[in-house]
Amino acid sequence: MSQRTMYCGFIFALAVSVAFWSCQPTQLVISDYDADFLTDWNKEILEVAMAEDGLLTLKGLRTAAMTHVAVHDALNSIEPVYERYALKERVTRTYPANAAAYAAYVITTHQYPDQAIKFQSLLDAQLAASNHQDTATARVLGEAAALAILERRQNDRWNGEAEYTWHPMAPGVYAEFNEHSGTPEGFIFGAGWAKAEPFMLPSQDHFRSPPPPEIESDEYTEAFNEVKEVGATNSSTRTDDQAHLAMWWKDFVENSHNRLVRDLVKKEELNLWDAARVFALMNMAIYDAYINVFDNKFYYNHWRPYTAIRWAEFDGNDDTEPDTSWNNLHEHTYAFPSYPSAHGTASSAAMTVLANTLGTGDDYQFVMRTDSVDRAGPFSGLIAMDPPTRSFQRFSQAGLEASMSRVYLGIHFRYDSEEGHRLGTRIGEFATGKFLKPVDAE
Repeated sequence: MSQRTMYCGFIFALAVSVAFWSCQPTQLVISDYDADFLTDWNKEILEVAMAEDGLLTLKGLRTAAMTHVAVHDALNSIEPVYERYALKERVTRTYPANAAAYAAYVITTHQYPDQAIKFQSLLDAQLAASNHQDTATARVLGEAAALAILERRQNDRWNGEAEYTWHPMAPGVYAEFNEHSGTPEGFIFGAGWAKAEPFMLPSQDHFRSPPPPEIESDEYTEAFNEVKEVGATNSSTRTDDQAHLAMWWKDFVENSHNRLVRDLVKKEELNLWDAARVFALMNMAIYDAYINVFDNKFYYNHWRPYTAIRWAEFDGNDDTEPDTSWNNLHEHTYAFPSYPSAHGTASSAAMTVLANTLGTGDDYQFVMRTDSVDRAGPFSGLIAMDPPTRSFQRFSQAGLEASMSRVYLGIHFRYDSEEGHRLGTRIGEFATGKFLKPVDAE
């Protein structure tokens, strides 16, 4: 269906809706609408994305963000509980869950047309559950909400390529280690991510991290010695719990944190409006966190512990001792610069959103589950996590643990992880402070 056809249909159905709903005396009660179908849709998006590219591109995360934004906008065009993101027209009422389902269907089939049958089954299930209430108007509103975000994200460079210039080997400078990353010679990951358009941040470099420590500094020396010891393959000082959390947190943030939200939506019995907002804000925040942190990564171009420890003889710091055979816990390093930690940034952004949107605040006990992770890098095969769960007392505690896990894994210095946590927290606060706010907020 063309965008013009969708728009014309929207205007016609809007007129029909006005006539229909103007004689309806029943007050819409948002607590009557649960979020079960939305969590099913979220799960399907992540599974489809994982099957297609292993979440090694931004496509799945971008699709999840757009889907939940479209659902959020459709719902709040019917009953304005929260500010909308892309669809600004004030729309009269239709059946909320059906409009939301149509919005999700349009986005997901647009992004994954070869998986349309799966998404059609989700749509059919929702329509059947509602006894096909007001499907014509619901469809047009859902399509309008989907079209609004699709138009807004046109040419957003989510899959763009950016040039990268390799620099001569020098202290602190990112260097190639394709024998350890398992990537082709000359390959670098994520340079294009640094140029993609954020959903909420005004620019890719909106939050600029401070520089990493100078290689001759005491802070660098301490961080160097720490990761060299606790991040080593056979560390004698890393505890069993540190080894567990290092591996357990390897799951991609968009995968593990959406899984968590699906559990929390059910646990807290969130209505459809609240659930759509949480999913939309969190996925946009994770996306923007990746963009911002990769912009910082390529701005500073800081080396990884694997290079630093093996090349320490030449780093100009008399207090760092080289180990030319050093390896880390999972014997793999990702092929992009170190500072700040992307995993820590994305997780802390997501956890900050959850603390600010679930109505619970930061102090909240919860359990996360991850059954298996890559043994080393992508495509290395999965290993089971024993135990598969970790428990937390606060959302910020989980974000910080995700950040620090990379030190025990041996792929980041402490200052990488600490700055990732700080940067992600700022992004999460920015997201919830400026977007999808309650309509009566000052």
